Amino acid sequence: MSIRSRLIGFALIAGAVLLIASAGQQPSHAAQHSAVLAGRVVGITDGDTLTLLDANNRQHTIRLAEIDTPERGQPYANKARQALSALVFQKQVSVRVVDVDKYDREVGRIYVGDTDVSAELIRQGAAWAYRDYLRDESLLAIEAEAKAAKRGIWGLSESQQVPPWEWRRLNRDQAKNAPKSPNAPNRACSIKGNISKNGRIYHVPGSTWYEQTRINTSKGERWFCSEEEARAAGWRPPHN
Repeated sequence: MSIRSRLIGFALIAGAVLLIASAGQQPSHAAQHSAVLAGRVVGITDGDTLTLLDANNRQHTIRLAEIDTPERGQPYANKARQALSALVFQKQVSVRVVDVDKYDREVGRIYVGDTDVSAELIRQGAAWAYRDYLRDESLLAIEAEAKAAKRGIWGLSESQQVPPWEWRRLNRDQAKNAPKSPNAPNRACSIKGNISKNGRIYHVPGSTWYEQTRINTSKGERWFCSEEEARAAGWRPPHN
C-alpha cells in the first residue's frame, strides 16, 4: 500500500471517530432553551404569564421565571395581574429564555429596559420567589424585604398568605376527593374546557356554570387537570 493510500485511510478513520463522538454529545437542557427574545407585550394572562409579539408577528406565551403569583380565587390575584400589566403591557421587552415548560410556554426573565420584572414584582409584594425553580437566590432577600415592609400580599392576614404552589396542591387534593363529573377522565382532571360564541372558557367544579356545561370533545372541547393547564392551552375563566 502506498503512503498516499495510508494517509487517506488514516484520515477516514479519524473522521469516523469524530462523527461518533459528536453524535454522542447532546446539548445540555439549558443550551437547548437558552435564547433571547424581543418584542411587545400584547396580552396579560395572570400575574406571571403574558403574550409577547415579536418582530415577525409571532406570538410567544411567556411564563416569568423564578416567581409565582396568586392563582385565580386567591387573595391578591387580580392585583398581581394588574402589577404585571403596569410594568409591561404594550411595552417593548427582552426575554432571556431559560426553559420551555410542559405547557410549551417559554420560561424566562423579562426586562423592560434595566428593570428585571420578576424581581420588581417580588419587590412590590405581588409575587413569591418560586423555591422549586429558584436559581437567583437574591430574590429571597428581595422577598424578605417586601415582607418586612408588608407590601402587597404581605399586608394581608397570615391565613391569606398561602403560596400559590401550596394553593394548587390543596386544590388538586380536593379535586381527587370530589365526586367525579360525568364523562370526566378522572377526578383530578375535572375542569371543563368549553367553546362557545364567547370564546374558550374553562369552568372549575363548584363555579356558577359548571354543572350545566357539557363537554363535546368532537368540537375541540376538553377536560383539564388544573387552571394553569387550561390557561396555557388558550382557555380563560368566566368573567362572572
